[in-house]
Amino acid sequence: MREIRLHIDPITRIEGHLGLRIYVDADTRKPTGKVWSFVTMFRGFEIFGIGRPPEDLPHVTSRICGVCGASHANADVLAADMVYGVSPKPMGVVLRNMAYAMTDHIYDHTIILGMLEGPDYSTAIVKKLTPKVYEAAKQVRAENRDIHGFTTIADIMDALNPVIGKVWQLAVKFQRLAREAGVLIYGRHSHPSTLIPGGIGTDLTNAQYLFTAYTFRLSKLTAWVKWFYALFEDLFRFYEENVTLPGDLPYTCNGLSYAPTERPKECPGMETTVLAAASGGIGDDPGVYGEQMPEYNPEEFYRSIDKAAMARLLKPGVILRGQRVTSSLTDYQVSIAEYVDYAFYKDWPMPDFGTETDPKGNKLLWGHCHAKYHPWNKITVPDIRGRSVKFEEGGKYSWVTHVRLVWKDGTITPFEVGPYARLLVTSTYAYSFGALGASFKSDGNGKLTVELPRACAEGLPSSVCDPVTFEWKVPPFSSTIYRLWARAFNLLIDVVIAWKSVEEGLSLLAQGKKETSRPWKVPSGITRGFGFVEAPRGTVRHWMVQQGGRALNIQIHAPTTGNVSPHDNLKTCGKAGKTVYSPFEQAALNSWVTEELQPEEWQGLDFVRAIRSFDPCLACAAHIAIYKNGKEVKKIKKVITNVHYSF
Repeated sequence: MREIRLHIDPITRIEGHLGLRIYVDADTRKPTGKVWSFVTMFRGFEIFGIGRPPEDLPHVTSRICGVCGASHANADVLAADMVYGVSPKPMGVVLRNMAYAMTDHIYDHTIILGMLEGPDYSTAIVKKLTPKVYEAAKQVRAENRDIHGFTTIADIMDALNPVIGKVWQLAVKFQRLAREAGVLIYGRHSHPSTLIPGGIGTDLTNAQYLFTAYTFRLSKLTAWVKWFYALFEDLFRFYEENVTLPGDLPYTCNGLSYAPTERPKECPGMETTVLAAASGGIGDDPGVYGEQMPEYNPEEFYRSIDKAAMARLLKPGVILRGQRVTSSLTDYQVSIAEYVDYAFYKDWPMPDFGTETDPKGNKLLWGHCHAKYHPWNKITVPDIRGRSVKFEEGGKYSWVTHVRLVWKDGTITPFEVGPYARLLVTSTYAYSFGALGASFKSDGNGKLTVELPRACAEGLPSSVCDPVTFEWKVPPFSSTIYRLWARAFNLLIDVVIAWKSVEEGLSLLAQGKKETSRPWKVPSGITRGFGFVEAPRGTVRHWMVQQGGRALNIQIHAPTTGNVSPHDNLKTCGKAGKTVYSPFEQAALNSWVTEELQPEEWQGLDFVRAIRSFDPCLACAAHIAIYKNGKEVKKIKKVITNVHYSF
C-alpha cells in the first residue's frame, strides 16, 4: 500500500477554524482509516456569559458568528423564555418566525449553495480536476431547462463559477433581499437588536408598511428559489445518475455519514459509526407558544415545551438506526452528553448548582453517563497547551468537545444535524401546512412535496413566474450530494414557512392583536432552561442556568460542535470499545478520491466537498499540504474565487 497524508489547514468556511488530517491509499484512492478533524480556535463565550442577565445573552451570543448570529440569538432567547417562564404574545411569535425564516434560512442557504458550496461543482473546478465528468456534463441535457434556462449540466457548471457565474452573481442579489426583509423586524443583522425574553421589540406603529415591504421581498424570493432549486436538482441528479466512484460505487455514497446501519447496503465497502440524526424543529405556532404556555413558572414551562415543539411547522425528533425513537424536545435535550477526552479542556466536578434530573424527573443522560456531562452541569475549563499537536501519538487535538447522543436503551453514538437530518426527521410525520398559494406536505414515508405560487423577479427568466410543484424522496443515508440536495429542498420549505407566517400575522392585525411581548420577571431560586432551534446548518442548542437574574452557567452547541467532534471510544460513559467518529471525520473516511490526477497532484477536492456539505460559513482560503514518507512534498493555496483559483 502506498499511503500518503493530506493535511488541510485551515478550512475556514465553517463556524470557527477547521483543519483535516487524513491518510489515503494512493492505489485504491480510499482513506486508510486514520483521520483527525480539528478546530484550532477557542472562543470563550460560555465563560464570559456567566454572571450576565439572561436577557443580555441573546445579544452577546449572536456575536459567535457573523453569518448565523440570529440562530444563536434565537436559541438564547428561547432559553431565556424558559428560565423566566414567559413566552411572547402571538404576534411576537409570528414576528420571530418571519424574521428568522429570512435572515438565517433563506439568506443563509442562498449564500451557502450559491457562493460557498456551489463553486466546488463549477466549471473552474470540475473541468480541471475531473475532466471526464465535465465532458459527460456537456452531453447531458438538464431536465428543468424550461424553468432555469440552462440547456446542459455543463451550462449549470459554467453558471456556478465564482464571481463571474450567473448563479454566484444572482445569489449576491437575492441574499440581500432576504436580509432586508429580516432587518425590518430585527433592526439589524446578523446581530438582532429586538429579541427579548417573552417577546420581540419590533415597532409596529406602521405594521401595514412592515408587512407590505416584507411580502414584496418574499414574492421576489419565491421566484428565486424556484429557479435556484431547479438548477441544483438537475446538477445533483446528474451526479446521482452519471458519476461513479472507484469500483463503480455510486457517487452519492461519497462522504457517507449517518446511515441506519453500520454497513449500509447501498454503499458496499463503506462503514459508519454515525447511527443517529436529530432535529429541534422550526416555526413556533402562535396559538400554542403564544397563548398556551404557563406564565412565570419555569418548571411548568419546561414540562409544557414538548407540546409547543410538536406544534412547530417542521417537527422535532431523534432518528436512531433508521427509526424515529422520539418526538419529544425534552427527550432530545436530556440525551446530550458533552465531555473532553481529546479536546483542549479539563474535566470538571459536579457544580454546586448541578442537578441529576430534569423538571420532569427524568435522569439526565438517562442514568447511562454521569450527570455532570450533561450541558446544564458542564463547566468550561480550557486546557491551554503548546502549539504542536502530535496527532499520530494520541491525546488531545481539537478545541471542540465530544458531543454524543445517550439514548434510553443505553446506546451512545455520534449523531448528525443539518438540513439532511432535519428533513429526514420531518419526513417521518404525515402532515401538511400552507398559506397564500404556498404549501408543504410530508406523506410520512419519506416523500416531501412543495408547491409555490406565481411569482416573478427581475433578472430571472419569465418561466419561473408560473406556479410549480417540487418533490423529493429523502434518501436513507446522508452523503455529500444528499446533504446539498437537502439544503436546496429546505430552501423551498423555508419560503412556505415565511408565507404561512405572513398569513398568520395579517390575521392577527385584522383582529387588532398587535401586542408582541409579555414582561419577564426574575423567579426565585435556581431555574434551568434550554433553547433548541434549527439553524440552516442544524440544531443550535443553548442551555442556561440562572439565579436572581444572573446566569450561573451557559453552554452553547453550534450545529458544528457535534458534527466536528473528535473521535473516541466512549470510555467516559463506560462503553469503552471501538473508535467512533463524528459526522465530519466519518464523511472524510468515506470520501474516495475522484480527481483524475496522480496522487502527488491531488487537491483534496472530495474531502473538502464532504466537509463543506455540512456547514460552510466564510469564504476564505484553504492551505493544503501533501506528505509522502513523512515529508512535506507540496503545499497548495486554494482561494474560492474563479479569478484567483490556483493549484
